[in-house]
Amino acid sequence: MSITTDQLRVGATGSLWLRLAAVFLPLLMIAPAFWNGYPLLQWDTGGYLARWYEGYLVPSRSTVFGLYLHYGESFGFWINLAVQSLAALWLLQLSLRVLGLMQTSRFVAIGLLLMVSTALPWLASMLLTDIFAGLSILSLFLLVIGGKRTSTLEKISLFGFTAFAAATHSATLGVLLGLCVAGWMARPFVGRRLPCAGLAQASLTIVAGALMLVSANHALSGKWAWTPGGYGVAFGRMMQDGIVARFLNDHCPRENFKLCPYRNQLPATADEFLWGKSMFNTLGRFEGMNDEMSYIVVHSLADYPAWQAGAALRAIGQQLLHVATGEGTNGWIPHTYGIIERYIPAQVAPMRAARQQHWGVDFDYVNWLHVPVALASMLALVALLGHALANRRLDDLTLLAATVTLALLGNAFICAVISGPHDRYGARMAWVATFVVLMALSRAFGDGEPADKISAAA
Repeated sequence: MSITTDQLRVGATGSLWLRLAAVFLPLLMIAPAFWNGYPLLQWDTGGYLARWYEGYLVPSRSTVFGLYLHYGESFGFWINLAVQSLAALWLLQLSLRVLGLMQTSRFVAIGLLLMVSTALPWLASMLLTDIFAGLSILSLFLLVIGGKRTSTLEKISLFGFTAFAAATHSATLGVLLGLCVAGWMARPFVGRRLPCAGLAQASLTIVAGALMLVSANHALSGKWAWTPGGYGVAFGRMMQDGIVARFLNDHCPRENFKLCPYRNQLPATADEFLWGKSMFNTLGRFEGMNDEMSYIVVHSLADYPAWQAGAALRAIGQQLLHVATGEGTNGWIPHTYGIIERYIPAQVAPMRAARQQHWGVDFDYVNWLHVPVALASMLALVALLGHALANRRLDDLTLLAATVTLALLGNAFICAVISGPHDRYGARMAWVATFVVLMALSRAFGDGEPADKISAAA
């Protein structure tokens, strides 16, 4: 078969696009950090950084993610951002390829749109677990349906990445576990669309992630234990809803709780109670209050089931609407500054010189675009899924839309019910909905074919 001049020209153009994408897209993915002059920090960053140095477990701070950050300290954490940028782009292109939509121009266009209109580049530029929450949904999905469309090396990489992501945060592990359970439940109805081998591999990532976390906890603290904090965070959410005050008023006349003298002085929000200057500090924080908080959490569920259910449903609905970028990433993060100053003094000067530490990062302008795009994407995702199911179209893109929809609901349930609604929890997942919608639009108006059709034709 002869090759024409036009075909050679097209091939050369495609190769040029590929080279440009390989050079510039990883840099653009972490452009917010370059603009800031330092990786973006968040209120919780310090708690993760301290795990290597303090050698004990604290609530909601994964030692696995703490170790990941520690290994980047000598490079000013830029190596961590490089990993996050490359991982994001790898999973974006692999998703397009597996679904039969990979073209260099399409990949570049979708990548740029995500960088401009979603939280993705801000998450990739930040020293926080949130970037792995959304990416792990894609990696888990690809592990399940990849089959012969992914190589052995890619399967191993997807497995390792998903297990690591699960170990970085209990909420991420919970969402991934829920997706695996949903996959096994759906398997009898969709048959080979969800291969047993893929579901088994995906399920094993949860086991591997749990083992990774417990092993890291033992290595750093000497304890075979899970990361603490679940009851304390749930207690804060129930206090914010007024349930704790009601429980104390009902029980304090006959039971002696540490909080009884303070039952009329409880803070209005969970954040103020757990992280502000409240009676929580006076009573010994998590170490001194964990038994009492766990008792109140468990028994208030039994005492006020209808109230708890109503509060949970309201929280889930509110969480789905909380999608703004940048929560907790401003100039006032004294704990993180203190940890860096105490344990990583070489990083103090570049950290202090960054825009963020001079209050130069303003997310108000960013969220004029990000919030409507995130909300519209989630609505479009549901519409896409509904249209596909109404037309009995169960291809891989429909399965991905269903997976992301379940992930959004699972994330809202876990985060809102346990911790209460926060923009941070929504923003770290909403960009995946935008990605799926962009894939659907590119297929509708482009010339891509679903991967399952390609396989069938072959």
